[in-house]
Amino acid sequence: MSTEEEPTVVLITMDRETASIVLSRSDGKEARILMESSPFEASSTLSRLHVTPSLDMLLAVTRAGDDIHFELPKRNGAQDQLAGRLVVYLDQNKWSEISNAFHAPSKVSEASRSAAEKLAQWVVEERIVLPASAGHYSETTKRFDTTKRYSLGLTVLTHSRGWQMRDALQTRRNELHDEFCRRSGNITRVRSAPVFTLSPDALYSTAVRSMQHYAAPTTFEPTLAFATEALTSATASIDTMLDTERVEPGPDTGWADSNQRFSDWLDEQDLDSQQKRKVIDAFLLSDISAELAEEAHAAALPVEDFRHWISTEAANDIRRFPALGLFREMLHNRHLNRGTKWRINDLTDMIYLSCAAGYADFVVCERHMRDPLNHGLRRLGLGTQVFRHLAEAADAIEEVLATP
Repeated sequence: MSTEEEPTVVLITMDRETASIVLSRSDGKEARILMESSPFEASSTLSRLHVTPSLDMLLAVTRAGDDIHFELPKRNGAQDQLAGRLVVYLDQNKWSEISNAFHAPSKVSEASRSAAEKLAQWVVEERIVLPASAGHYSETTKRFDTTKRYSLGLTVLTHSRGWQMRDALQTRRNELHDEFCRRSGNITRVRSAPVFTLSPDALYSTAVRSMQHYAAPTTFEPTLAFATEALTSATASIDTMLDTERVEPGPDTGWADSNQRFSDWLDEQDLDSQQKRKVIDAFLLSDISAELAEEAHAAALPVEDFRHWISTEAANDIRRFPALGLFREMLHNRHLNRGTKWRINDLTDMIYLSCAAGYADFVVCERHMRDPLNHGLRRLGLGTQVFRHLAEAADAIEEVLATP
């Protein structure tokens, strides 16, 4: 009687050149299934996609020969795939610095190159994660220079390895929603979820951005459906980031102009800082009025209770929320500084950095945002460490990693 094990499939490959799906077996043999049509657009930079049968790891290979490894989420038994890893959030300009460290080293200092190498090594060793956000994807894909856009996108993808920050706007809504649920007694409706995650529905919120995620066929059993959706989401993220066609930026929302007018008006008012803070709170509540109303309704908070909360408790409660509370503090800090000049990118920076600093272990960003972030963290009593330079951050991270 033969004791040889039956050969098993060890790798599944989608190959662009042959327009086929390749099943590689443990005995070295292959089976090829021709695809009726190629899923790769002409502008796609991807050549092959490899995935293990366990669907826990994706390897994407570009036409230039670059490899991108993505961890994939697990549906059951792994609520915290971070497994104790530190979360280090990089502002867009710091991703550019790391990209230059590997692709144009003459453009950065030796200290920055050394820091970039340390961060990359710690990612491989699964000691830290460098999550990507929707802000990173937006800022990267709208760059004009195709070569630089590819290098930067590749850097973000290879070092984030599929880790992402949940949509910052959704995270803020979750904070509000769960507070309203507690107030209305509807604890079963709370929807708080990990902010740094591999989840396929995290990067862009369907509720906030009026978009639909891919859904697996209803005939798929739940585990396979989840894995299919996760694989599709990961592949789409990689393909979008590296596509040769630039993504056009969205329209100017007028947010910067609105804040500039408010800052200029506030500078002229004969008010002390506490009075100005109350005025800024009113400005903030007006700005997010739709979010407040929608989340109160979703939590089934009675109208009278909502009115009471707005008039008497909103400011104190928001102060307790890591993401929205930090955003409020940054808004206060900037509006209280006389002569503040608002830029179009300030909204993106403030929303994503406040969310990151509210939940991550480390944040690295430019001085323009570091100072108001640190000021807000001190006021809220949060312990996130914020740095301006990669080298400083790497030293601090190394010290934490060395602590037993």
